[in-house]
Amino acid sequence: MPSSANKREREFQFSDRDFNRIRQLVSQHTGISLSEAKRDMVYSRLARRLREVDLQDFGSYCSLIDSPKGEDELLNFTNAITTNLTSFFREPHHFEYLQKTLLPELMKTNAQTRRLRIWSAGCSTGEEPYSIALAIREVIPENSDWDIKILATDLDSNVLAKGQSGIYDAERIAGLSKQRARNWFLRGKGDKQNLVRVHPALQEMISFKRLNLMNEWPIKGPFDFMFCRNVVIYFDKPTQSVLFDRYADLLVDDARLFLGHSETMFKVCDRFKLIGNTIYQKLK
Repeated sequence: MPSSANKREREFQFSDRDFNRIRQLVSQHTGISLSEAKRDMVYSRLARRLREVDLQDFGSYCSLIDSPKGEDELLNFTNAITTNLTSFFREPHHFEYLQKTLLPELMKTNAQTRRLRIWSAGCSTGEEPYSIALAIREVIPENSDWDIKILATDLDSNVLAKGQSGIYDAERIAGLSKQRARNWFLRGKGDKQNLVRVHPALQEMISFKRLNLMNEWPIKGPFDFMFCRNVVIYFDKPTQSVLFDRYADLLVDDARLFLGHSETMFKVCDRFKLIGNTIYQKLK
């Protein structure tokens, strides 16, 4: 809870009800679960939006987001909350599907080549590709003689450097099981005791590269599956259509494409079919 002094200093009132309603909207539109610790961040980022749209309170702003007239502001709302905001195993249903359905299928399909190629587009600070690598290694161990490579791309060179380092605040893995944390992260010592480093077995699976999706792609593929979550929300529908077509060109037949919680291909691209919760399959 913010102190009464902080409340007095704030330009807008920000009640528990306001915060909980925003948390609900964020979960609904992005799949992110905001903890109490994010309260000040939420206020700071959305107070700017209130000023921009000339509203006096968070209740009115939430009503705008929920209204048909709020479609344009919804993008600003999403951007404000999700900019470089990621986590390990975000939208866990995707990783459950990956481990229980897709990987067993690919192990049969690719049994002769024993080769997997994956693309994490818009990888931010690396939590997504590391989650993919971890999920794979729990199903296909390092000593299984499979050739597995993950391409992780983003426009922002700063977040790529963070991902490349594989070093995170220890609190970033607080949501993982103790076994996963113990198996796949190395804890720092001394003045680095609040840091963790991703296990080298996961790091060596991933190549971090800077890529502007609007430019030419120096990528050959083909990829067996792809994560592109909370990326296309930044583009208009015609641009999304072009991107999805380009993705399809680099994916094998029947490949899966994982989108973000608030994203859809409905009336945007007909080269994929929806087979699960924001999980798409490329048509032959």
